[in-house]
This record gives sequence, structure tokens and C-alpha cells, in this order.
Amino acid sequence: MSVKPRIHQIQTLRALAALLVVLFHAKLSPGGFIGVDIFYVISGYLITGIIIKEIGNTGKFNYGAFYLRRAKRLLPASLSILALTSIFSWLVLPPTVRADLGKDVLAASLYVSNYLFAFWQNDYQNLNATPSPVIHYWSLAVEEQFYIFWPILVFSLWKLGKRRAVGIGIFATTVLSFTFSLYLTTVNPIWAFYSLPTRAWELGIGALLLFLPERVSLRRKVAPTLLVWAGALLLIYSVLIFSERTPFPGYNALLPTLGTAILIAGIASWPPILNDFSKLRVVQWLGEISYPFYLWHWPLLVLPSTRFGRPLTLTERIFFILLTALAADLTHRFVEKPIASRHYTTQKVIRYSTLGTISCVAISASILLTDQGTIKLPNGSSVSITEVMARPQVYLDNCHVNNGEVKSGKCTYGDKSSNKTIVLYGDSHAAQWFPALEKLANDNGFKLVSLTKSACPAPEVRKVQIGAYKNADCFKWRENSIKRMREIKPAAIIVSGFAHFEVPEKYSSRESWWADGQQVAFNHLVGASKKLIYISDTPHPSRDIPNCLAANGGAKCDDTEISDSRVSGGFIKVNPTRWLCTDKCPAVVNGMVAYRDASHISVAMSRSLSLELGEVLTDLGLIR
Repeated sequence: MSVKPRIHQIQTLRALAALLVVLFHAKLSPGGFIGVDIFYVISGYLITGIIIKEIGNTGKFNYGAFYLRRAKRLLPASLSILALTSIFSWLVLPPTVRADLGKDVLAASLYVSNYLFAFWQNDYQNLNATPSPVIHYWSLAVEEQFYIFWPILVFSLWKLGKRRAVGIGIFATTVLSFTFSLYLTTVNPIWAFYSLPTRAWELGIGALLLFLPERVSLRRKVAPTLLVWAGALLLIYSVLIFSERTPFPGYNALLPTLGTAILIAGIASWPPILNDFSKLRVVQWLGEISYPFYLWHWPLLVLPSTRFGRPLTLTERIFFILLTALAADLTHRFVEKPIASRHYTTQKVIRYSTLGTISCVAISASILLTDQGTIKLPNGSSVSITEVMARPQVYLDNCHVNNGEVKSGKCTYGDKSSNKTIVLYGDSHAAQWFPALEKLANDNGFKLVSLTKSACPAPEVRKVQIGAYKNADCFKWRENSIKRMREIKPAAIIVSGFAHFEVPEKYSSRESWWADGQQVAFNHLVGASKKLIYISDTPHPSRDIPNCLAANGGAKCDDTEISDSRVSGGFIKVNPTRWLCTDKCPAVVNGMVAYRDASHISVAMSRSLSLELGEVLTDLGLIR
């Protein structure tokens, strides 16, 4: 079959895909992330068509020419926008993020950013961190990896059994990839979202359109227009119903993927209203600029928000979307079109591609080399960024359990020979008290056992499942931890938890949801220790404190919300707010940066509060 990359319906789907992703990131379309899936189906369809056409016409495949065409088509815009984004980010973002920024730019330059971001986001601690301005390059990395392996697979299958073997091989690859996607979306959704093996089936669906038997091919106008409308409705449904909470890709990705496949297969059967709409000049224009539109949108949305230290208003989001369209149009006019219209020798394509890649790698290296090691505080003193952003020792010892794990290790500290044991139990907001308790354990000769797990607070609440977090894992970890505490029979159990998670819809208020969890936790802990101590949550910063201080945020850095100190159940109550706040909750307390990020108190702050916490334990007769 002859593949025509400029079919106006295909351009419309490109325009739709890009617009949906932009609207999603502008928080104007809950399920707009399916735009990436639309792109994948289109790519699988067009690229496989190009490969099969060449093999069918010549009996062989020129890998070099294929990769050079891809480089000429994709690299000019992606590398130029990456370079500009990197330089601008370097100038406007606080120095605390330069190390991560340099790594991100390097990964994006080499088209491996999907795996870097999967690894980064799989750590719960990073979910509220400053977002990378180049994180959207993950989808390009998936496609580039697909372009590397797909021609090899298709041509190898062709040599085995011509077109029939290719069709069977693509079908088998698609089924295997989809099966793996189903599995990994359940086991580790972050890796499922970002990796090629769990996304390849979407490109495979597009490729399989080329193997539809003529008697059922929608391209031959056999299928009724009603089926085309069904494809469009699948996309509409996905956009309206899906959200960040939707497990993805997995079986949910079938809806936008099959919807796109139906619309492509049924191009000849598109109803007049869809055809007329697709021919609109603005729609075709958006399809033409869809690639740079996608590349520009994320940095133009995230960098201003990061610089302002707050979410963008609706007016600002609309403004930056329009600015994105302008930047994309200029990129298409002055970068993409001139390069596409010129004939370059193989040597020049290789030379320019290599030069562009090396330039972006050099920028990433420069960013890393200019990473600043200190933050200047309002009082004129300086403090090490590494020290401020350091995590408690339990993270380094693998004693802070992460997503997917349901059991803690021995994790014993202090005087391990002591007959007196105190247990620290909860999530990362319990773990933030470890430095204080470890100091007390060493100074007062008791044994400290740390039982903490990311995103799993001691109050037994059922949370909204986001990313790699699963309620089932959390409850199993709690069950195992409580069983262990009953065996230890500690002198005291100190519990805490982050109180600012998203509240499930069935609860009318955060207070009732959290109080129910506290009561259940108390009921399960009764009998495990005579002293059950609950430390209320620490104040909740409105922004990343080290970044704010590094950017000379001034009073904005002190805009921290006091957490609710109410505690249900029969816990002994400890409210740390008075240790960190006066009439306001400042970013710097007693000359120390109080928070290591946008959530947790710093190690130094925790250790300094051992005096206050020690007084509590002394009053309770736990230490002298």
C-alpha cells in the first residue's frame, strides 16, 4: 500500500494529539495525556508503511538511509528546542536543581530520558519536586528506540516469509508487548508508562492496520460511517473520563489506541462533518506544527510556574499556550521547512546530527560544572545544598521501604544491647524524626527500631492510588510491622504521617478521613506497647524551600501552612508546630534551613529538635 504522510485526516489526528497533551499539561483536559497514544498509533502506521513499501519495491532495506531520514526529520527541532530550553532553564531555575537539570538534558540528548524519568519518578520522594523542563522528551525517546529496532525486526521477518511473516511477527510482538504492559501497569506503573516494551504494542496496533484483509479494510469503504464515529467517541470518552489516577497504559490504553486505529483505517469513510473540519486551515496548520508544538509546550508552561513559585492562573496558561503555538510556527517555518526542502549529503546529515547532539551534551556538562554547592541564607551565611537536601540515614541503609515492598529489614540503631526499645513507625514524615531519635538513642542508651515506608502513614487511611503507590502494599506492610512490634514489645511506639495527601472522594473532609485512620491505627497498636506516642504532622511548605532560598525568594519562603494537630484515639499527643513556628512558620529556624524539600524537615533541623523531643520522652519516663 502507498503511504501518504500528508493525508489531511492524518494531519488532523496529529493536531488533535498535540493539542490534547498541551491542554492536559495546562490542566484543562483531565485525559489529554492520550495524545501521546494517538501519536504512537500514527507513527506505527506510517513508519511501518514506509519500511514495507521499500522492501516490497526493492527486496531489501537501506538502514542507513532510513535512519538518516529520521535524523533529518526529527533532530533539528528537538535538539534546537532542547538547547534553548536548557540554556533558559540554566538562567531562571535555582542552582539547587542544576545537577538534576544537567542529567536530564544529557538523557534527552541521547534519547534515553524515558528510563531516567521512570527511575526518578519511581521514588515517591520526588513526586512533589521541581519538575524537569525536559521531561516530555520521554515520549520522543520511546519513538527513537522504536525506530532503531523496528526496521530490523520487519526486514528480518520479511526474509523469513515475506509479507505474511511480517504480519504474523508484528501481531505476535504486539500481543506480547500488550501482555507485558498489562502486567507491569499493575506491578510497577511508572516503568509501564515510560518504557518501550510496554508501549510498543500501541505502535504495533498502527502497524497492523497495513495488514487488514481487503474484504474488511475500512480504507475500502466497507465499514459504515457509524464505526468511524465509534472511534471518535472512544477518544472523546478517554479524554473526559481518564485522569492522572487512571492506571495507564494497560487495558485503559486500548480505548484511545483502538479509537485512533479505527479513525485511520476508516479514513475513506469519514463523515462529511469530520472531513470538512479536518480541512480547516487552522486544523491543518496545527497538524503541520504539531511536533514543535509538543516540544515547546512543556518548558513554556513549567518554567514560568517554577520561576513564579506558584501554579499559573488560567489567563497565564492560555497566554503560554498561544506563545507555544507562535514558537512552534516559527520553528516550523525557519528550522523544519528549510531543512526538509534541502538536499543534504549523507556526510552532512551525519555531521550536523552529531554536532547538534554534541552541543546539547556540552550544554548538559556545562550545567553540571556550574552546579553551585551552597545556599546563601537571609542572615548572610551560607549552607551546603547537599547537607540541606540530605535524607535521613534510614534511606541510605535501605531501611526506608519504598513502593512495592511490604516488609522492613532489621533496621536497628542506637544501643543494640539495650533492654529498652523504642520503635519509629510511619511514612517519610515519621522517618524525618529519625535523626532526632537516633541522637537520643545514642545519648541515652536505648535501642531504636525504624519501621517506615514511603507514602504509607501510620494512620491506616486508604489513599488515592497515584503512580507506583498501592494501598494493598501499604496495608500489608502495616500488618507486618504491627506483628513485629507486638513481638518486640517496645517501651514506646512513636508514630506519625504526612497529613496532606489527596482525600478520597467518599470523604466529606480531610479531618474525618484522617481521624478515622488514626483511630484504626490506635486500635491495632493497643497492646503492642504501653506508650503509643503520636507526633502531629510538621508544617506544610507551599514551595520547595531549598529552591526558594536559592532563588532569593524572600518572604515567599516563609509561606508555610500549619498542619492540623488534632489526634484521634488514645495516643499520647505531641505537637511539633510550636518548635518550628511563631507567628509564622519560617524557612530558616535558629539559623538552620528547616525543610529539605517542599515537605520534610531537614536532617539538621530534626537533629536540633532532639532536645525538645527528649523533654517529651523524659516527661514520659522513657529517658532520664
